[in-house]
Amino acid sequence: MNPSVGAASRQLTVHHATRRELVAAGSTLVVLDTGVPHGAGRPADDIGEHTTVIMVPGYTGAKEDFAPLLDPLADNGFRAVAVDLPGQFESAGPADEVGYGIDELGAVVHALVQLLPGPVVLLGHSFGGLVVRAAVLAGAQVQGLVLFSSGPAALPPGPRSTLITAAAPVLRARGTAFTWELQQQMLAANGGARDEAPTDLASYFRQRFVSSSPAGLLGMGSALLGERDRTDELAAVLERHNTPVLVVSGEADDAWGLDLQADMARRLGTALVPIPGAAHSAAVEAPDALLHVLLRQLKRWSADS
Repeated sequence: MNPSVGAASRQLTVHHATRRELVAAGSTLVVLDTGVPHGAGRPADDIGEHTTVIMVPGYTGAKEDFAPLLDPLADNGFRAVAVDLPGQFESAGPADEVGYGIDELGAVVHALVQLLPGPVVLLGHSFGGLVVRAAVLAGAQVQGLVLFSSGPAALPPGPRSTLITAAAPVLRARGTAFTWELQQQMLAANGGARDEAPTDLASYFRQRFVSSSPAGLLGMGSALLGERDRTDELAAVLERHNTPVLVVSGEADDAWGLDLQADMARRLGTALVPIPGAAHSAAVEAPDALLHVLLRQLKRWSADS
């Protein structure tokens, strides 16, 4: 799936996070980790009670989708850990498609929460929102949960789900490199349906897609199209553990749509917070506006804990 790009795309934002590997539930995850918050004056592995924000990307996404958030979170006293899920970009994953179900990936994120010190907030973007939900349902104890441009169940019918379905046999037969080139040809034939990315950004998008596991793309795609609605189950768990939730989305999100997300938020006992100037990927489309909402909520949760 080709990412939406434009002048505001910022996956290549310069930051001070360290690329490192963390092993959770037998999976070696490549992450961007800000370590100890700026100015705290302690070793990177001695985080203590600083809140850690684990950020999980969407389908075909990667840890760099959160690059604009990393330094600002650290500057405000939070440890930020942006993750490549198993099979995404630089994280290796299982060879079998069934290993990429939402519950299976949720178990990995659950283990990651247990691995990191101090209170943890889970943030999941799009498909990643379904994964962090599964982690909480599996027992992950978190200070707060952020569902970011995600939905209550399977991705609804539309261009995104159609593309996932159409790409599956090509991925299975020809692999990631061929599938990427075919997608670019289709986009060009459609008269440039998306903005042209700068050369370095276009190279990055290609690299992360081609480097991703074909089995992972197939398994995650199938899971994304088949997930059942677990909102009420999540609401019960959050209420039982007194865990707060933030539901946030770009004001022009075209994946699940604002109506579905607003209804999900209501069922979780909160309200959808729209991000102005953003569509599906506010972290790169409108990072300042997203940070304004996110930091306000994180500071409130930290003060209340």
